[in-house]
Amino acid sequence: MTKVSDSGNSARGASARKGSRLRMTHSSTPRHSARATRTAGQSMRSRLLDAASALFKAHGLNGTSITAIAGASDAFPSQITYYFRTKEALFVEAACRDIRHIAERAEKAAGRARTPKAYTRAVVDSLVGADGLALFVEALILARQRPDLVPQIARTIERLHVEGARAYAREMTRHGWRTPHAPEVAARRFWTIALGIALEGHATGRSAAAMSEAMREALGELAETSSAEPMPSPPASFSREIDPPRVP
Repeated sequence: MTKVSDSGNSARGASARKGSRLRMTHSSTPRHSARATRTAGQSMRSRLLDAASALFKAHGLNGTSITAIAGASDAFPSQITYYFRTKEALFVEAACRDIRHIAERAEKAAGRARTPKAYTRAVVDSLVGADGLALFVEALILARQRPDLVPQIARTIERLHVEGARAYAREMTRHGWRTPHAPEVAARRFWTIALGIALEGHATGRSAAAMSEAMREALGELAETSSAEPMPSPPASFSREIDPPRVP
């Protein structure tokens, strides 16, 4: 009886161990597979967005087909509809991604400025000179006709405001500059003027330089030094020329 019992226990133990191994194999494989699938999906989305952005900038929304985007990204047209549903949704997501990258580059350019005037010029010129700005303005107009695209636009605008306020506050603190507006107000005001200038400028065919000048004029200076700059002393020769003549 003892041998039979030992054998039964042994068999049950082996069965339990085998079941445990099966459960481990079954539970671990999907996790690895999910990670691999997620990484592959992110890579494909990035490739599609890169290709779509370049084609949209070159040919516009109507001049770019799903087939052309698929060919440029070495993908199938069905993959575009799988990840983005429609060409318009892909257009808006590409435009939103581009404007976030443009904002990051503008922040870096402004971070190298050493005076308030240079700061304003750097952030304005970097933004207005980017070709992705017009793409984002077109996405805003498209979203007016497509309510399903509004959430993506709304999230992007809010992110631009939040990150713009953070970067602005950081630079004001770092340089000790005074600001005429609270960071949140300054960021919203900046983007409101930027998008309005871009809409008007691209609609009327104005150059990037003309739009930058118009935007700087509308913005004014974004910051001021904490104390007034000392006036330079006049040259010695100039002082001698205006000295009153001596009476003997």
